[in-house]
Amino acid sequence: MGKFNQDEQILRASKEIVVKFIETGRVSPTGFPEAFKSIYRTVDETVKQSAATPTDAESTEAAT
Repeated sequence: MGKFNQDEQILRASKEIVVKFIETGRVSPTGFPEAFKSIYRTVDETVKQSAATPTDAESTEAAT
């Protein structure tokens, strides 16, 4: 997955999460900027950490 594509997917996922929170009343529209920043950072860190961590299959292949 290219960096641009990954960043675009992180942005879209973050937006969808915030929109759902607004729809369910967990976040008010006035709270959007702060909620979006927090959610975006969390999604970004999670995606990039999981991409940096080798899976069990990759670890096994590297060991052989």
